[in-house]
Amino acid sequence: MVPHGGLWFNNRFAALSPSPRKGPSNLFSPDFRAVMVPTMSVPQNPIIVIPARMAATRLPGKPIADIHGTPMIVHVWRRAVEADIGPVIVACGDFEIIDAVKEAGGDALYTNPDHASGSDRVFEAMHTADPLKRHDGVINLQGDLPTIEPEIIRAVLEPLSDPAVDIATLCAEITEDAERDDPNVVKAVLSMADGAAGTVCGRALYFSRATVPSHSGPHYHHIGIYAFRRQALETFVKLPRGRLEKQEKLEQLRALEAGMRIDARLVDTVPLGVDTPADLERARELLAPGGT
Repeated sequence: MVPHGGLWFNNRFAALSPSPRKGPSNLFSPDFRAVMVPTMSVPQNPIIVIPARMAATRLPGKPIADIHGTPMIVHVWRRAVEADIGPVIVACGDFEIIDAVKEAGGDALYTNPDHASGSDRVFEAMHTADPLKRHDGVINLQGDLPTIEPEIIRAVLEPLSDPAVDIATLCAEITEDAERDDPNVVKAVLSMADGAAGTVCGRALYFSRATVPSHSGPHYHHIGIYAFRRQALETFVKLPRGRLEKQEKLEQLRALEAGMRIDARLVDTVPLGVDTPADLERARELLAPGGT
């Protein structure tokens, strides 16, 4: 499969050019609009940007790590294309990643290799690929989620049906004590609607590596996928790093400290994030024919 239109990387020293490929528009599929988008507040022409870099601390070169003959970044790109909600661009500062994505038929954009965060890389890619601001929203999809389901990618847009929400993200309820106490698992404190047993979206009050809130739950595992309104992303990347962001090492706290609103959509499962060699082996197991 190929992305819908979009932009493509001509060579290592050239800017992006309009793609010659034909295809459907960048709008939501009719089925998705009917099920997932209750109001026009949700961005109607979103773009998915997958930031990636080779210099991962615990697993260097992981975007091009082989998973059954296919680089990991290509697995993620394919899942994003299958979500069928807009064009997909991989944003990176490494030509090895660009080559892998191009070979698979995808769109890749070279960005500043010195970006401090994935959000900064996503912003540069969106600004470069869409200077006329045709896309009113952007999904920041991590490049180390090769098993993510397309339905989960689509779900992250749902909180933006509320016009008061600036940024949307995902969470899953924690059921295991080991996960609840693990500092590598980021927890979200959510304000859910009172008395709404079937509520699937909640307002994020805080994020922490500690077990919050204390004592009884529910506790929520934050999944680092974000959907920004375009203006919200432009505002976010201009904000200075706040005290809480520095303390927790979580960039989403920058938005909360600045008074921006983040809402989270609850999902049933947490997609596997590949951060270590053990994670990579698990991804290979899950993506093997008949894997579980």
